[in-house]
Amino acid sequence: MKIAVIGNHLPRQCGIATFTTDCCDAIAAKYGTATLLVVAVNDHRSSYAYPARVRYQIAETDISSYWKAASFLNSNHVDLACLQHEFGIYGGKAGRYVLELLKRLNMPVVTTLHSVLREPDRGQRAVMREIALLSDRIIVMSNHSSRLLQEVFGIPCQKIEIIPHGIPNLPFEEPNVHKASFASQDKSVLLTFGLLSPNKGFETVIYALPHILSKHNDVVYIIAGATHPNLKLREGDRYQIQLETLARQLGVADSIVFHNRFFSSPEMASLVGSADIYITPYCHEAQAVSGTLAYALGAGKAIISTPYWHAAELLNDGRGMLVRFDDPTAIAVAAIRLLENDPARQAMRKRAYSYGRNMVWDRVAHSYMDAFVRTIVNRRQPARLRAPVQGIQRVVTRQIETAGASSIQHLKPWQ
Repeated sequence: MKIAVIGNHLPRQCGIATFTTDCCDAIAAKYGTATLLVVAVNDHRSSYAYPARVRYQIAETDISSYWKAASFLNSNHVDLACLQHEFGIYGGKAGRYVLELLKRLNMPVVTTLHSVLREPDRGQRAVMREIALLSDRIIVMSNHSSRLLQEVFGIPCQKIEIIPHGIPNLPFEEPNVHKASFASQDKSVLLTFGLLSPNKGFETVIYALPHILSKHNDVVYIIAGATHPNLKLREGDRYQIQLETLARQLGVADSIVFHNRFFSSPEMASLVGSADIYITPYCHEAQAVSGTLAYALGAGKAIISTPYWHAAELLNDGRGMLVRFDDPTAIAVAAIRLLENDPARQAMRKRAYSYGRNMVWDRVAHSYMDAFVRTIVNRRQPARLRAPVQGIQRVVTRQIETAGASSIQHLKPWQ
C-alpha cells in the first residue's frame, strides 16, 4: 500500500507536526519507508527543510495549492490518504480549503481529529460535517470525542474509531537518573512542557509555588517549550516575560527554570524523565487531546491536572490527581501530598505506566494500519460482497503481521 499523510510535519513547530512525524516514523519502522509519503502544510510566512518523505507542500492560504495537492496524490496512485485535522491549520473560513482537496481525491480517506468542539460555530459545524461525509473513517483519541461527534455533529458511531495518542516506549525510571542533565540534582522537580500560550495555565502553578515552597524548599518548577509560533509572530516573548514578572513579584523566581526552545525527542525523554511530578494546569475543559499529557503518562510520571476532557479520561482509576480549574491552592495541596507520600506517588506512577503500554507508538502504528486496510477493503469491495469483509480483513492483518518491512508495500489487501 501507498499511504499519504496530510498535515503539519517537523521541523514546523507545533503539536500536529510532532504527532504526524512520530506517527509516520512508527508506521515506517513497522511496515517500511516505501509505505508512506507526506503532504505538509506550510503557514503563510514560512517554508521548512523537510525530510525526504515530504513529497508535496501546501501553502496554507492558497486555495489552488489544495487543488494541486489532490492532483499530485491522484497521479501518484496513492491507495489511501490520512488527513490530520485541527481547526486553524488549513486556510479559508473555519479551514474549509481542505475540503477542496478532499473532494478531488480518488482514494479513500481516513481523518484523524485532533480537536472535537462541543460548541462549534456555524462555519466549523458545516466544515466538520463535510469532512465526515468525505471521509471513509474518522479516528479520534478518546471516548469523549467519539460521543461528541455523534451527539453534536450527528456522525454515526460505525464511522468512528478510537485510537489513542501514541507515545514513545520509554523505560520506567527514577527521576534522579535524568536530573543532572537539567542541573536539578537534589531538587524535587515539577514539570510542565509544551508550546507556551496563555491557555495552558502556567500562572496557576506559579501562584501555587509559595505554598509548596513553604513545605518543600527544594522544589524547582521547570517550564519547558518554545513560545507558540503564532503567538511569537504577534507578541514575541511577551507572555514568558509576564510569567517571569509574576514569579519575581511572588518571590519564587529562583525556583522556576524556563527552557524556551523546541526539544528534540532524546532531550524530551530526558526532560520528562527528570520530573517527580508532571502538571497540566490547562484553563479550559474543552481540550480533546493533549500529547504532552499522554507522553507524561507513558513515562510513568505522577501527574496533577485540571479536569479537561482528555485528562479526565486518561487519569481515571487513580492514574493521576485532578484539581479544579484556576485553583492554585488545590495544585499546592496535591503537590505537597504527593511529595510527602512516596508509596502513593510510586503506586500512581506504576498505574500510569502500565496503562500507557497500550499507547506506545508500535501498537498505535499497527492500529492505524489495520484501520487503513479495513478502509481500503470496504471501498474496493462491491456492496454485495461487503458482508465478509471482516474475514478478509483478518487474513490481510495476518499478512501484515508476518510481512517484513521490505514486503509490506507489495501487499494488495483488496485482492
